[in-house]
Amino acid sequence: MNIPTNEQCYTLIDEMQMMDHIVAHSLQVCRVAFFLADELNRGRNGLNCDLIRAAALLHDITKTRSFNTGENHDQTGGQFMAQQGYPEVGDLVRQHVKLDEYRGAGALNEAEIVNYADKRVLHDEIVGLDKRMEYILKRYARRAEHRRRIYRLWEKTKVLEDRIFARLSFGPADLKRVIGPRGDARGCDYQK
Repeated sequence: MNIPTNEQCYTLIDEMQMMDHIVAHSLQVCRVAFFLADELNRGRNGLNCDLIRAAALLHDITKTRSFNTGENHDQTGGQFMAQQGYPEVGDLVRQHVKLDEYRGAGALNEAEIVNYADKRVLHDEIVGLDKRMEYILKRYARRAEHRRRIYRLWEKTKVLEDRIFARLSFGPADLKRVIGPRGDARGCDYQK
């Protein structure tokens, strides 16, 4: 498995000219995802923290570009990462908006952690699912069909949240407090 180093991730961020606010969001998603994976691994979950770190840092790699092109940044981001020689990272990037499979039970995987971490970060702030949902609805639910799709995904995300926190010693409402305001920056500390 080929996983980019922190330096390689930051080089890609620079090359893709990611907007500063998208970089700030990605750094916080990285902090949340890495923290959750690290905590879950204390219970022997076997998550690949390096893969999670890279995918979380790069999950919005084509988002800046998408403002001009109208592309689905999750899909093109996954393709971009695969073309760069990181297909496993690309697979997680591709699933950060919508997972290929929403499971109600079983071991957690890296795609689920990155997907969930993205749902907990509004701009660069760790928030609850309800606050993030409110933002997503305002920003992306232009038609009734969009609202229905978002609500369906959100119900599945709540099930995922329950699966994650059933394995931890703290609840979803405690996440921001236990991580701290800037989270654990191991590998998620990019500076321009």
